[in-house]
Amino acid sequence: MNSIEKLSEIFSRLPGIGPRQAKRFVYFLLSRNGDYSGELVKAIQSLKKEIIQCQACMRFFPLESSRQSLCSICSDESRETSMLMVVPRDVDCESLERAGSYKGLYFILGGVIPILEKEPEKRIRDKELATRIKKGVKDGLKEIILAMNANLDGENTAEFIKQKYKDLPVIFSTLGRGLSTGSELEYADPETLKNAFLHRTK
Repeated sequence: MNSIEKLSEIFSRLPGIGPRQAKRFVYFLLSRNGDYSGELVKAIQSLKKEIIQCQACMRFFPLESSRQSLCSICSDESRETSMLMVVPRDVDCESLERAGSYKGLYFILGGVIPILEKEPEKRIRDKELATRIKKGVKDGLKEIILAMNANLDGENTAEFIKQKYKDLPVIFSTLGRGLSTGSELEYADPETLKNAFLHRTK
């Protein structure tokens, strides 16, 4: 496997990137001057050094001090601790924060559970979620908002979580259907997300 094929294979592992688009990325890099490729390499290498994962919500965030373990949201004492919104990915959290209507805490699942998945616990951060919810209940957690994408995998994931934690003294809710069926949170506009949160169902 030559360098073009190897890099194309690496790019094709990225979400939503097929073999043809991956190869276009490689040829684009080849057509740029050396500074561009060097900047890209440096930026990728900096990710692991400058970005860490929040121990509470599992969100990736920029490291500001060596003792830091919580992101700006989880360490914000003004956030509403009675609500926990569970989302599939970091980008979903960012979209909801931009909407500006939710002031509670988050948990990033790291994925969704496809229909007919035989080992659902391995597709999401199952153990971390259990730890987060257990701590949340001790701290006064009252409502878990399952903010999943409006598709079958999202609904399946929400149902899995509701069934697993049905005996806890918390209310489960889902975003209102201001989100059209089949849509992803990442691409919804702020007003749609705001209405989906305000009109969530319990």
